[in-house]
Amino acid sequence: MNQVLLYCRPGFEKECAGEVQDKANTLELFGFPRAKNNSGYVLFEFYQAGDANKFIQLQPFSQLIFARQMFATSAMLTGLPTEDRISPILEAIGDDFPICGDLRIETPDTNEAKELLKFCRKFTVPLRQAMRKRNILYVKDNHKKPVLHVCFIAPGCCFVGYSYPQNNSQFFMGIPRLKFPSDAPSRSTLKLEEAFHVFIPREEWDERLAPGMWSVDLGACPGGWTYQLVKRSMFVHAIDNGTMAQSLMDTGQVKYHAVDGFKYEPARKNITWIVCDMIEKPARVAHLIGEWLIKAWAKEAIFNLKLPMKGRYDEVLQDIENLKVLLIKNGVKFKLQAKHLYHDREEITVHIQRLDNRSAY
Repeated sequence: MNQVLLYCRPGFEKECAGEVQDKANTLELFGFPRAKNNSGYVLFEFYQAGDANKFIQLQPFSQLIFARQMFATSAMLTGLPTEDRISPILEAIGDDFPICGDLRIETPDTNEAKELLKFCRKFTVPLRQAMRKRNILYVKDNHKKPVLHVCFIAPGCCFVGYSYPQNNSQFFMGIPRLKFPSDAPSRSTLKLEEAFHVFIPREEWDERLAPGMWSVDLGACPGGWTYQLVKRSMFVHAIDNGTMAQSLMDTGQVKYHAVDGFKYEPARKNITWIVCDMIEKPARVAHLIGEWLIKAWAKEAIFNLKLPMKGRYDEVLQDIENLKVLLIKNGVKFKLQAKHLYHDREEITVHIQRLDNRSAY
């Protein structure tokens, strides 16, 4: 088993491939990516046996921007007979495979592959039963043990592999399943909700997304991101020259400021969250958020960086590196994560948490 499969957004295979190549080289685990445009996945093949397992343990999944999921796998299985798909899958699981505590039968996030999801749901029960009989899966689900992935990319064609629960996406297909709230003013609200799920551990929500906190939403109108903060009983300074949804203003939790987001300064320094989804050059937005954190105007930030049409990966790396240098130069200790979320399109979402008396990333 010397390959790693990574899910990504269709159309971003090149960026995902470039990123995993850089990360593998840094770890001195050498190989090469195979990527097909709009396939929704990248396959990275290592030269040395066992390096795929090392990669999925040593490379922090949280520090991959364009990958939604990663797992070690062997060669793709093809031509699975319709009368018995289970036997070839069981035979493909060798001695280097750990006993797993969970099974996910998935597809890449493409329209063609998603047509297989109905089959995947029906196939899960019989395959799980067969794997338990062969001691490939524990008798009961155990979310502390490795996850077994079967990814169908076409009828009769799949990859079989595993990931580690402390270093993977907890979500099926790497995608949080969220429902658009009917009373939200725009679909952009799902970007911030997904960011909370991806960046903030659920057990820390009561402390870090607490009622009564003050927050600032730069480029707020019509209020998609403000909606998520209000829903959590926070108070919001909404900054924009546009018009906010009246339903949000009626809550009494929103103070509207008709000001340019790059010029606004909070009158009181009691802000916990700064969020921003402005359509601006990514370097300019990143620097703005850096200034907020340097001045200690906020404790945590979630913001989007709009991607250019070309050189998307290079732009992301440069903007994030410049932001890190700016924060470190000014003595700010921080934790930073960036992710191309499911509800993002031509943008990535970045989360920064100021750390007090803790080491920076």
